Amino acid sequence: MAERQRGVVKWFNANKGYGFIVSEGGEEVFVHYSAIAGDGFKTLEEGVNVEYDLTENERGKQAREVTVV
Repeated sequence: MAERQRGVVKWFNANKGYGFIVSEGGEEVFVHYSAIAGDGFKTLEEGVNVEYDLTENERGKQAREVTVV
């Protein structure tokens, strides 16, 4: 199991369903609404601290299982 990463939400567009997290190391990580843990309407507020699992694909780094801390 991968170690959980921490970061801060840089921005998140609830209408489009995606945004970016800035990791503790300063890297931008893509986040899609489907990667936010929980039920109901999924969104993130700018500046909120989060934890997530980091994955990487052909498009770059992406957050999974995102939770607010």
